[in-house]
Amino acid sequence: MKVAVVLFVCFIVGVFCDSKLENVDIEAILKNDRLLMNYHKCLMEGTGCTPEGDTLRKRLPEALETGCAQCSEKESEASKRVSKFLMTEKPELWQQLLDKYDPDKKYRAMYEEKLKQ
Repeated sequence: MKVAVVLFVCFIVGVFCDSKLENVDIEAILKNDRLLMNYHKCLMEGTGCTPEGDTLRKRLPEALETGCAQCSEKESEASKRVSKFLMTEKPELWQQLLDKYDPDKKYRAMYEEKLKQ
């Protein structure tokens, strides 16, 4: 479970590391199923993307590879919030994202090491 939290930290950083997207209202997205599902569909299928969702979709692979090297503390905190929400409130969406963006589980192993530190 902890590995999943760290993995999603890198997942969501695709939105927050782009300065033009720092003002995305995460709480509004999490509280609105329609908005949340639109972002999920964008990430899973590449369709119906907002500009922010499209940026996230395009930057996600790099964020996973670099271990969120460019994240600020604020970005990390927002990422943790989203991670916890998806894991507890929307586990089916969380699992779909893991299956799509880490099918070989290579990033999960990498982030598990970071958790031990």
